[in-house]
Amino acid sequence: MKVLGIDPGLAATGVALVNGTSTQVFGYSFGTITTPPESPLTDRLIHIYDRIREVAEAERPDLMVVEDIFSLGKYPKSGITLGKVTGAILVAGRHGRIPVREVAVREVKKILTGNGAADKNQLERAVRQRLCREEAIRPSHASDAMALALIGLYRGDHYLRNGLDRIS
Repeated sequence: MKVLGIDPGLAATGVALVNGTSTQVFGYSFGTITTPPESPLTDRLIHIYDRIREVAEAERPDLMVVEDIFSLGKYPKSGITLGKVTGAILVAGRHGRIPVREVAVREVKKILTGNGAADKNQLERAVRQRLCREEAIRPSHASDAMALALIGLYRGDHYLRNGLDRIS
């Protein structure tokens, strides 16, 4: 199975691809999609959309796992912007006819570290351990995307059978 993990962000969206089975990783790659802060929001969104589509078309993943939207009460505008970015990503995945699953970050942390409140460093170390990788995965958006891709790999069969919008 090939899974594309996406950690949405306007300035930097993490992207990771993992190939394997529910118990073994055969290969992986990761990176980020960045957008210039001086560009209009719509240009930034279309850039993210286009890059996700390019990766999806080139790699043909079986599943896309996207971090579910969350909002901090102190920063409601950030949550709205994150929702716009996530919308562009979800549409890019569905446009590519890829089954898409949104997963809460607390669920990802709980599965990979055993602690739903783990910090970014704990999550990155857990991801690295599962990949048998000594080198840190940077930036953190890429590490978070890899965590999402791993969850998709581990739970892919379940996600594909349950709770996904069906592809017509």
